[in-house]
Amino acid sequence: MKKYRLLLLFSLLLSVLFAVQSVATNLQLPHVYQEQVDVRGWLMSEKLDGVRGYWDGEFLYSKNGNRLYPPKEFLHNLPPFAIEGELWAGRSRFEKTVSVVGKEYSHPGWLQLKFAIFDVPETPGGFAERIAKAKKWFEQHPSSYAFVVEQIKVRDQNHMQQELHRVERLGGEGLIVRKSDAHYKSGRSMEILKVKNYQDAEAKVIAHLPGKGRNKGRLGSLLVALEDGREFKIGGGFSDAERELPPPIGTVVTFKFYGWYQSGIPKFPSFLRIRVDRGL
Repeated sequence: MKKYRLLLLFSLLLSVLFAVQSVATNLQLPHVYQEQVDVRGWLMSEKLDGVRGYWDGEFLYSKNGNRLYPPKEFLHNLPPFAIEGELWAGRSRFEKTVSVVGKEYSHPGWLQLKFAIFDVPETPGGFAERIAKAKKWFEQHPSSYAFVVEQIKVRDQNHMQQELHRVERLGGEGLIVRKSDAHYKSGRSMEILKVKNYQDAEAKVIAHLPGKGRNKGRLGSLLVALEDGREFKIGGGFSDAERELPPPIGTVVTFKFYGWYQSGIPKFPSFLRIRVDRGL
């Protein structure tokens, strides 16, 4: 009997671990929008700059399958089915979001965040049907800390660009457009696209280069390397505080850029932030 109970416990632990790992491996991810893709009739929404969250009906996880620990108030009225969204403190407050969700214990800081719901992954049907299920739930069970992200039907490319400019003027980073009848599929999908006026990527800091002129005596630029070893400098996008105390060597940073030179180096790279959520 004791051996049976141990086997049962081991089986349960394996099932929990597998379920958590599946969060990290089965999420749907967007491709970058290309102009030749006809998105008329698709649904668009603001791309919120936060930390991705996955609610399995009982617990909240990060995109990498790590358990998160919001207080009970934050979870009140979340549905008994899986939903996916962005944990968000507001535009230009990414670092605040990471500082809240990164703690491995429950604390009141969570009550400064919202859970912005953008999909219902385990529900069959197209995207429009799935998100309608989330809308119906929250209409009947209002939450102070969760909302369903508004979706706008794309009339044409000009309409999408107008919405992109509006979001950027408000301090947002871009749009997500989804094919309304697309089924949820794990991995990268051409039926969900991110739309920005710039690209972004990550690189590792390998040296601090000294500044000149007004930046004499502090950081001038970062020498960084892409994952394949290509090196280049990032000289813009830093605040005065970041030039005084730059990202440490070995840190992974996110930068924005505008295409690639033939040499394989990104054009006009500019610092965005330290990539502090890689473990989440």
